[in-house]
Formats: sequence, C-alpha cells, structure tokens
Amino acid sequence: MLEYKFVTVDLKTGFKGRTPREDYHRIIEDHAFEGWRLVQIFAPPISGYGVAVSYELIFEREKRY
Repeated sequence: MLEYKFVTVDLKTGFKGRTPREDYHRIIEDHAFEGWRLVQIFAPPISGYGVAVSYELIFEREKRY
C-alpha cells in the first residue's frame, strides 16, 4: 500500500516572471532522503488570470506501519 504527501510551493511575481519562493530542488532531495519518490509537479491555475500561484509537489512511498 502507498501513502502520498502533497507539498505546496508558493510562487512570487518578479522581473523574471513567476519564481518559487522556496528551493523546490532542495524539497525534492530532502523528501527523497526520507524515502519519498516524486510523482508529479502540478501547477494549478488558480489566480484570476488562469496563472498558477503555486506548485504542488506530489510524493509517494510505501506505507510504513
């Protein structure tokens, strides 16, 4: 059986467009160290202009009992 974890990374608007507020590479590496596997990075369009304001990182791993 698998368990899932969802981590939201907010985006900020700047001169280079939308950039993550946190280092998502580091988040992925930290979770991998804990046994999580990255399944998907999802950017839901939730602002008024249909532009994502965050990423959602989806991780999975074997359920620990």
